Amino acid sequence: MTPSQQPKQLRLIIETDDFDSALRFYRDVLGLTEQPAFATDGEDRVSILNVGAATIELATPTHVRNIDAIENAPSAEGPTLRIALEVDNTEVAMTSAEEFGLKVLAPPIRTPFETINGRVQGPAGWQLTFFQELETLQERTRRKGFTTDVHRAR
Repeated sequence: MTPSQQPKQLRLIIETDDFDSALRFYRDVLGLTEQPAFATDGEDRVSILNVGAATIELATPTHVRNIDAIENAPSAEGPTLRIALEVDNTEVAMTSAEEFGLKVLAPPIRTPFETINGRVQGPAGWQLTFFQELETLQERTRRKGFTTDVHRAR
């Protein structure tokens, strides 16, 4: 794909029956900025919330279960999509989520890959992980085990 054909934005669409609660959580509790979005009348509601930067993380089932074990979080059955949000302070984000009424699935824990991760059962049934980076990408790439897939020994 040429640079002019590469996607410019990742948009994750979360369908929810409790729109008001989900909107309050993502916009008001997490502080995501709402952008203008088109909808018609009545129950046709949408909110586009700017997260800043997005990545797509591809993971094998083995990797997903390893992360579940590291975070002491329950595993979901079958292939899943998860939301992970980088925050400045995982403890504060978890406290805000819990005060909002979300169930804590895994309290904050320092991981072997130098992040602090915590997981809640998010609005609309999605698991939501908050992660706080403890080192830069440059620092991380110098440590054992951190490489790209093409360079990873199999």
